[in-house]
Amino acid sequence: MGLTYKDSGVNVEGGNSFVKKITPIVKATFSERVITGIGGFSALFDGSFRGMKDPVLVSGTDGVGTKLQIAKKMNKHDTIGIDAVAMCVNDIITSGAEPLFFLDYISCGKLREDVLVDVVKGVADGCKRAGCSLVGGETAEHPGIMADDEYDIAGFAVGVVDRERIIDGSQIHAGDTVIGLQSSGIHSNGYSMVRKLFFDIKGYSPGQNLPGFAKPLGAVLLEPTRIYVKALLAVLKEGIPVKGIVHITGGGFHENIPRILPNDTSVVIDRSSFKTPDIFGVIQSLGDIADKEMFTTFNMGIGMILVTDKTASQSLVAALKTAGEKAAIIGEVTVNTGSRVEIL
Repeated sequence: MGLTYKDSGVNVEGGNSFVKKITPIVKATFSERVITGIGGFSALFDGSFRGMKDPVLVSGTDGVGTKLQIAKKMNKHDTIGIDAVAMCVNDIITSGAEPLFFLDYISCGKLREDVLVDVVKGVADGCKRAGCSLVGGETAEHPGIMADDEYDIAGFAVGVVDRERIIDGSQIHAGDTVIGLQSSGIHSNGYSMVRKLFFDIKGYSPGQNLPGFAKPLGAVLLEPTRIYVKALLAVLKEGIPVKGIVHITGGGFHENIPRILPNDTSVVIDRSSFKTPDIFGVIQSLGDIADKEMFTTFNMGIGMILVTDKTASQSLVAALKTAGEKAAIIGEVTVNTGSRVEIL
């Protein structure tokens, strides 16, 4: 008998079995606008946007970085998919866009159903939290390139916003108020530093508890990225003016906030106005890390930032709290001082 694809490390039958197992998980995320089922070459989605004068599609793509290595150490893979969705949909909501659908791409050395079904469960969970449909994806075995127990995941999301409601920061001016939404923890950035510090330098085990923490270190580090979409959409529908939205991801405060600021403005952040989760204090202390480095690497407890008129700030905070977010005024917009973000 001649060489087969399975001999080369790719199990087509295993792939078919995997698809059968994830099909009901994926279909549970479908809205009435999904036209196709699972297994086709492409996904079809109803493109009519009733009630919008001039609909604009908004897209975003991202992965979860080396947080995957924590999942592997803990042998816990049912939340990493939430992170993959969060990193994409939290990006597109910054334009005021409602996420419509999501696709994932998973590459692996060997298709292990026990692991990857859990990953897809997490993706589906994330889609439900964001109110979007998981319309398709791709899972590819890469023998000889990746080890059998390795995998990686990336995602792609598409949303829509009426052109007249696009949020781009262009109307921000000095005197505006900066509002922060509490993060669920480290989210999905800075894990190369986190892993190096805890596991390589300090020699911690992911199963051990840090002093003062109720959960093992690995569980603290795996806390999934918070998805802010539904709360922000609810607030935007109320008509409260939001001039700019910032997703605090890689680059922290110092790299992300300036992305929406007009050139003649800066932002001053009062760090005493919000609580920094204990894990960040541990990281800073163990690594003797400077404040600037911390606020450039991590979210420091603020996963999303909104900018609004000072007169609307209290109403916006109240609306966000009603929508389920822990929100607070954390700073203000000033005239450009040369330093785009100043943290006091």
